[in-house]
Amino acid sequence: MRLIRLSFVACSLAALLGACGAGRPASVAHARSPAPPARAKSAEASAFAWLRPGPVPPGWRVAHLSDSALLVYPGSWRRVHADAGTASAAQVDPHSGLIAGYLNATPQQGGETLGDWPGFRPAHNADEGDRDVRVLAAARGLAFRDGTGSCVVDRYRTSRSAYQEIACLVRGARSTDVVVAAALAARWARSAPALERAVSAFVA
Repeated sequence: MRLIRLSFVACSLAALLGACGAGRPASVAHARSPAPPARAKSAEASAFAWLRPGPVPPGWRVAHLSDSALLVYPGSWRRVHADAGTASAAQVDPHSGLIAGYLNATPQQGGETLGDWPGFRPAHNADEGDRDVRVLAAARGLAFRDGTGSCVVDRYRTSRSAYQEIACLVRGARSTDVVVAAALAARWARSAPALERAVSAFVA
């Protein structure tokens, strides 16, 4: 099985600009009505108080997955080449050439469940070669726009830098998908508001 991680994305700035599409502007036709809020079942849900399911923010773009899921991303970000049926967008640091912010959505491809996701995700990252994987928060029973999900916030090191991510497994009305929102750990405080809005607007 394969879940997209930052270490899979090895684009330079020039390659990113050459390979990525412009995306599609969000419109009323793409937005779906928010699901009514539900209480998370985990005692750690307070760490995810920012998760407030809502429509696509003005000026943001929408990427459609093969299973009808919707990934939204800031209008200033660029689409990144991804596996068929998935969607990715990124922001590149112009000084270092590192991916400063990253969003990806992938249809469920393995046996991971909402119950085991908080342990499955960090173990998967470690199996793929990330170092110093540390879980900062995890919760189950979180409400999304069109379903429920389990999420983990973790921090890890790749061969080039340290990253922090929000990774959620979301079961919607028609599909189950993984959405990942990551940024350079050193820029997390600056990047988190946009990443959290993207996760809050995700539709499985």
